Amino acid sequence: MMCLKSNDESTQLCVDLLKNGKVIILPTDTVYGFSGIANQDTDIEIRKIKGREETKPLIQLIAKPTDIYNFTNQQIPESLLSKWPGPLTIIVKNTNSDITTAFRCPGDLWLRTIIEKAGYPIFSTSVNRSGKPVLENINDIQNEFENEVSLIISDGDKTGSKPSTIVSIVDDKVKIIRQGSLVI
Repeated sequence: MMCLKSNDESTQLCVDLLKNGKVIILPTDTVYGFSGIANQDTDIEIRKIKGREETKPLIQLIAKPTDIYNFTNQQIPESLLSKWPGPLTIIVKNTNSDITTAFRCPGDLWLRTIIEKAGYPIFSTSVNRSGKPVLENINDIQNEFENEVSLIISDGDKTGSKPSTIVSIVDDKVKIIRQGSLVI
């Protein structure tokens, strides 16, 4: 099923499907992403659809910059935190753990509203088969994945869009993992 982002019902439709453990495709402020609520193991289904290896982690989208402190005790440098909301992903150590998670607070208010109403971070990873280019054209996305996800939200083509920049602060230093649309 496809729905326009501009449709008045799109936000609630996304929230309802996410809360019911469904995988959907959402436009972000960068590229389209496979999304599922992070507290329901939807990452397993996303990996299956994408053909992605189980060891490669997924980014978790949060609604507000300060939400990151619900998951880590690390202090985020103001130089990074000030880039949120926006196309920056920050890898941190989880609270009282050596396990790490990549978080992003997207620049799109509509998407942050969905995350807030879902009540948990949502997984996000680019819409493509593993090892293939990221799909930018909404018709290509629909043709490739409409039978594998519960919903596709259309916000038009994302031609030329770059993914988020990923940095790690796990070792208390800012290390660029992937240079994306935000120049660090």
